[in-house]
Amino acid sequence: EVQLVESGGGLVQPGGSLRLSCAASGLISDRYAIAWFRQAPGKGREGISCIIMSDGTRYYADSIKGRFTISSDNAKNTAYLQMNGLKSEDNGVYSCAADGSVIEVFGCYATEKYAYWGQGTQVTVYY
Repeated sequence: EVQLVESGGGLVQPGGSLRLSCAASGLISDRYAIAWFRQAPGKGREGISCIIMSDGTRYYADSIKGRFTISSDNAKNTAYLQMNGLKSEDNGVYSCAADGSVIEVFGCYATEKYAYWGQGTQVTVYY
């Protein structure tokens, strides 16, 4: 059984930082992608970043480029999202997803590509 366990959300002031973690287990292949999605209140789910675990190639949405960094620890089957310079528009539920069929960054931000999802973690940027 594939499981994704997220951690690291919370409350932060504007300009602050948080680091999200996504630990994957049960994936048979070592070639898979982990992606981060977020959903703001009243909006659809947005794919913001993904990493191909086998070669480290990465994708960032324009909305987070230069502020967020995705990384991975393949020995732990874990991906991280370091979020710096947080803004109020970054508020939302952040979820990670993984799938062995995603082996390149092209289109890796599309929700329909992922079969496995974490439970989500809330990120709140407050004044």
